Amino acid sequence: MSDEIGHDDIVVTERPHEHVALVRLNRPKVLNALSNALAAKLAATLEALDADGVTRAVVLTGDERAFAAGADIAEFAAEGPRLEEWDRLWATGLPTIAAVRGLALGGGLELAMSCDLMIVADDARLGQPEINLGVIPGAGGTQRLTRAVGKTLATEMILLGREISGREAEQHGLANRSVPAERVLPVALELAKRLAQQAPNAVRAAKRAIAQAFEQSLHASLLDERQAFYSLLQTEDAREGVAAFLDKRKPVWQGR
Repeated sequence: MSDEIGHDDIVVTERPHEHVALVRLNRPKVLNALSNALAAKLAATLEALDADGVTRAVVLTGDERAFAAGADIAEFAAEGPRLEEWDRLWATGLPTIAAVRGLALGGGLELAMSCDLMIVADDARLGQPEINLGVIPGAGGTQRLTRAVGKTLATEMILLGREISGREAEQHGLANRSVPAERVLPVALELAKRLAQQAPNAVRAAKRAIAQAFEQSLHASLLDERQAFYSLLQTEDAREGVAAFLDKRKPVWQGR
C-alpha cells in the first residue's frame, strides 16, 4: 500500500516503496495540461524530494488518459508559459522515470523527455504539435527529440505535427520500454526500486555525466567524468562497494 507523503490539488506524491517517490500530475479534467501553477508545484515537489535525504528515485506519471496533453492553452493565450519553472524541473539530481499512458503532447512530451528513463504504453500518443499554434516547442522539444529519434523523424514530428505511438517511441529510441498500458506503472516502479538500490552518489554523478554528453564537447565531458570518478573513489559508498565485492555480499549503501 502506498503512503501519501504529499497532496496538492494538482500534484499528488506517494511513497510506494522505500526510497522511491511516485509523483502524479492531477488535472484530469484538462488532461493534465501544464499550467504555470502545475509546473511550479511540480518543481517545488522535486526540489523537496531531492533534499529530503530519503528519496533516491522518482516516478512521474499522469493518469490513464494522459501523462500531460501539453500546455494549458487558455493560460498560454492570456499570459504565456513561465519557462523558468522548467529550469527548476531540469535541475533535480534525482534519477527520474516518466510513466506515460495516454497522451504526451507538446510540453507533456518535453516533460517526459526531461526524465532519465521513459516507460510508455503501447497505445500512448506522443507528439510535438506546437506548429499548429504557429509556434515551436519551447521547453527542449526541438533539441531532446532530435537527439533521441534523429533529424528525419524529429522534423516530421515538429514541422508536420506527426504523432507516434508508444510502440514507435521504443522502436526509435525515444522510450526505454513499450508495454501494455496496465504494465506501465509496475514496470516504472520496478526500475525505480532498482535505481534506489544503487549507490545514490554514483547514480547522481552518472546522471550528470550522461546529460553533459549532450550539452558540451566530448573533451569537456570526459574531463568532468574523470573528476566525478575520482571524487566517488573517496566516498564511503565506494569503499563499501569494494569491500562487499571482496566479501561476496550485497553492499549496504549509505549515500556518503
